[in-house]
Amino acid sequence: MYLSSVTTALTTLAESEGGEHGSTLNAYAIGAGALGALLLLLWITTRLNRDR
Repeated sequence: MYLSSVTTALTTLAESEGGEHGSTLNAYAIGAGALGALLLLLWITTRLNRDR
């Protein structure tokens, strides 16, 4: 019962966009930013764990 209501809600949200592709966010910029943030976190983690 709960799963069907969640599925209905998600379907309604997906259909409410109307197929517009006018998003101003660039997928490549978001991906590059996420990669940069993860690499920064990896660098910080390796600097703090020098004793291992």
